[in-house]
Amino acid sequence: MNRPLDQVDRGILQAVRDNARMPIAEIATRVKVSESTAHRRLRSLIDDRVITKFSAEIDATALGLSTEALVQIRLHQGARSALREFASFLQSLPEIQQVYFVSGGSDFVAHVAVANSAALRDFVSDVISTRPEVASTNTSLIFERL
Repeated sequence: MNRPLDQVDRGILQAVRDNARMPIAEIATRVKVSESTAHRRLRSLIDDRVITKFSAEIDATALGLSTEALVQIRLHQGARSALREFASFLQSLPEIQQVYFVSGGSDFVAHVAVANSAALRDFVSDVISTRPEVASTNTSLIFERL
């Protein structure tokens, strides 16, 4: 990036974070600049890779996935050389919504969406925990997104 972010840039970022499909006219009104300025600044934020992608947030329950959880995964010490390979494995699974490589007691935290608690149990027990590199898992149900 060639320039520091100012209040206009930060306002545009907040606007597209709130709604990635917000029209330029609405962004301009929200950040109190002309449409041409808002468009130029948005393009610059994209070109400078401050904004790396636009995506849709899907309601998991609309897909019949009413149970969501965060699964903390710790790998065996000897499996540390396979971190990227294991991350790719996690990302390939349809139940996985997001994967985070973290510090602390776990190596990964995976956001999982499945149909019900039995499907969650089966996924963690039969898919994740059976991997030879996995030392342990800890699963927390998500009650509600705020």
